[in-house]
Amino acid sequence: MSAEAIENGEGLAAADALLQESQSDEEEETSQPSSAGSTPGDPLQGSPSGPDGPGSDSTDPPTHGREEFFHYAKMAGLAVTGGAVAVGAVPVVLGAMGFTGAGIAASSLAAKMMSAAAVANGGGVAAGSLVATLQSVGAAGLSLSSNTVLGLAGSFIGAWMGRSKKADPSSPPGGPSGGDSQDGSPPR
Repeated sequence: MSAEAIENGEGLAAADALLQESQSDEEEETSQPSSAGSTPGDPLQGSPSGPDGPGSDSTDPPTHGREEFFHYAKMAGLAVTGGAVAVGAVPVVLGAMGFTGAGIAASSLAAKMMSAAAVANGGGVAAGSLVATLQSVGAAGLSLSSNTVLGLAGSFIGAWMGRSKKADPSSPPGGPSGGDSQDGSPPR
């Protein structure tokens, strides 16, 4: 507003309306009980609080419950999927490597591993070695306790992958410079 407009009193009507509006807002706020322990005549501390926390409008419907539900539902779904994939992938991967129920498949990775283990041990595969353990799992499958541990690990990884990454409210959206220009100057 120009200095001439102020001298002519053009801005007084708008200023009076704003003053009356702020006074009526203060009267409404002082009539509401305060949780900060202030007396009825003191203004409220902080910003107004609605159903979604400080700063939200008290007439807005709450949205945090629905968003929270979908967040946890997504994590639970990914946890179940991760556990099922982890338990189901073991026989598939071992079969693809050549560790089958009928024994080690010829010309497979398992056959090459067995040959290397036999050469290293002087002609036989040692009991309890990696090749012997994988052959046992390929032939008989995993025990219940092994499947449980594997399922829990897969569930944890699936839930971890489903977590949401929240933006830090203290950092500006344009990065550390606060602007989106290449030379670091503030936006215009």
